[in-house]
Amino acid sequence: MKKILTFLIPTLLFSGVASAEVSAETAFVFNTFLFVFSGVLVMFMALGFAMLEAGFVRKKNTSAILLKNIALYSIAGIMFYLIGYSLMYVDVSGWIGSLGGMFYDTADDLTAATEEGGYSLASDWFFQMVFCATAISIVSGACAERIKVWPFMIFAAFMTGIIYPIYGSWTWGGGWLTEMGFSDFAGSTIVHSVGGWAALTGCLILGPRAGKYGADGKISPIAGANMPLACLGTFILWFGWFGFNGGSQLALGSAADASAMSIVVVNTNIAACGGVVAAIILSQLLYKKIDLSIALNGAIAGLVAITAGPDLSNHFLSMIVGAIGGILCTIAIPMLDKMKIDDVVGAISAHLVAGIWGTLAVGIFGSGDFLVQLIGIVAAAVLVVPLSGIFFYILKGTVGLRVSEETEASGLDSAELTTVAYPEFK
Repeated sequence: MKKILTFLIPTLLFSGVASAEVSAETAFVFNTFLFVFSGVLVMFMALGFAMLEAGFVRKKNTSAILLKNIALYSIAGIMFYLIGYSLMYVDVSGWIGSLGGMFYDTADDLTAATEEGGYSLASDWFFQMVFCATAISIVSGACAERIKVWPFMIFAAFMTGIIYPIYGSWTWGGGWLTEMGFSDFAGSTIVHSVGGWAALTGCLILGPRAGKYGADGKISPIAGANMPLACLGTFILWFGWFGFNGGSQLALGSAADASAMSIVVVNTNIAACGGVVAAIILSQLLYKKIDLSIALNGAIAGLVAITAGPDLSNHFLSMIVGAIGGILCTIAIPMLDKMKIDDVVGAISAHLVAGIWGTLAVGIFGSGDFLVQLIGIVAAAVLVVPLSGIFFYILKGTVGLRVSEETEASGLDSAELTTVAYPEFK
């Protein structure tokens, strides 16, 4: 009897599931839950960026970098609420959305969402907002230890309210790149390359930290204060990425959606694994020792690389995409140093370089057109670099952008904040 029940119960249960259709209200609940829960995971990545950056900067700048991270997240929330969401999604005409549909009130949330596709509009706003905050987090780490706090926060408002939403309207907003067939599942270019281009621009305008590069071309590494924090931050980012990519399935109202999201999560994880292992092996070959910071950036590069196409059905290809991302990141870090581009956390290598590769990989391994993917990458550079550069130069010429030599020597914590992270080392 036990054997008969063991066979019959699952058979009856699954046969019922296979023939039943999920109601529109049930789909609404699951889709909304996906946005909210995934958004929470992506918001947790803000802590990951904060810990990663706090680990890579020196003790004297720890409070300042932590302040920038909590401030940029808050600024992104306000700017995406007031301006960004509308520019990115409301009445997009091909190039930009409309300010007429600012996200002020969700009184008709249930009715509107039911009519427009089966999820809460408020949940969609939250999910999209945390992606916006991720883009500016990339700039924070690259430009650390020499950019003033207030000018950075002003740039964060410009980045999250104007730059990111405009490019987002071209892509996820249904603009001209979408019409061409550009494909970026969760944002290798839309989030990470956009943030990476802005970070590169900022680093070029700011210049390197004092003592980083000698007149004779010698590179003097500046060690981070707390590698355990950097490692913690990386693991938090890895964890949050399951919401970043998994939530970008954008639906959980059917068995097909659940299966597709599972594939995305598996591919995300295995790509990160590939990025780490490839970075470790290459580090050993290049330096005869393993570098922890390279391994951590290898994980992030693998995650960034797969973000454009984590819906690949072939998991092995996802591992290859992530591994190549880790390799490119590991090669790019010393190349940037040779060009005297001082990126404190390796953000340009991990986010911009790996983001470009991941976007192109969709045209190689996925369903995207390679030329269209390339156009999307170039369009991001053409938009972000000039706008970022102009705004950085405006800040430089008005309120100032870089801290003084004295402040850089003493640390931003004591110069710009009342809170010193490590008072015993003051």
